[in-house]
Amino acid sequence: MIETITLITLSLLLMSILRPGKTPPLDSPLIIERPGKYHMTLAPKLNLAQPFIETVAELAGKSNLDNQFSATKCFEVRDNQVTSHGFECYLLAITLRNGLLYFQANSPNDKLSDPYKTICEFAETVLVKFPASGEHNSDLDERIVATVLKAAELRGIQVKNLMQMELQ
Repeated sequence: MIETITLITLSLLLMSILRPGKTPPLDSPLIIERPGKYHMTLAPKLNLAQPFIETVAELAGKSNLDNQFSATKCFEVRDNQVTSHGFECYLLAITLRNGLLYFQANSPNDKLSDPYKTICEFAETVLVKFPASGEHNSDLDERIVATVLKAAELRGIQVKNLMQMELQ
């Protein structure tokens, strides 16, 4: 009986010591698709940006705007959860196309590069697979910015709105 209790205690102690305390960053891109809601592409090691992006998607709700699209809105995000894994900030691009939100998150290449150019190039490579149809709706652009700012406020994250990408 005492041997069993000792064995259980040692097992629990060993598991608590060896169990990782935080989610390790991924070394490959992460693509998450929630049909009818959003498509998310996260660059390597940005898997911890997912909770903020899901908050934005939740606040945006379902858009029944199948024949309309928004311009790609770009943001610089400073999230303490992501910062703890070595990133000062990350770049986020959001587009609404055919009623579906597309998120692309990338880290700045280096301090000398233009963050806007970095995220634009990354977003273009992702969005080329999802062509826009219908007409541009400038109200959607404003709604995306307002939603991101609200989500940032709720999660205690700093967000800087970068310039708007050219319509494609």
